[in-house]
Amino acid sequence: QVQLVESGGGLVQAGDSLRLSCAASGRTFSNYAMGWFRQAPGKQRELVASISSGGIPYYPDSVKGRFTISRDNAKNTVYLQMISLKLEDTAIYYCARSYSDYGRYAYEFGYWGQGTQVTVSS
Repeated sequence: QVQLVESGGGLVQAGDSLRLSCAASGRTFSNYAMGWFRQAPGKQRELVASISSGGIPYYPDSVKGRFTISRDNAKNTVYLQMISLKLEDTAIYYCARSYSDYGRYAYEFGYWGQGTQVTVSS
């Protein structure tokens, strides 16, 4: 059973930075793509970053240049570094593991963490 535990969320001001971490259980972490999604109240869950098993990142235009995803396979951990945070970045952020070595859409991810709240204030 794969378990994902996010940490690092909190309340920050617009323009601040924040780094989220996601620790995964299991011995095959390096074989799978990992992703960070977010869901704001009243909105659908959306991908903010994913990283393939080979370390290739993907970002939607909404966060490109501000968010950076990375992974440490030795620690079974994936990170999301966020800079220049905006009010619209406020959401619950979820870590997820893909079914394969690649993933960009929620249906491609089969394991999810409980989420961590990120709140950006003015």
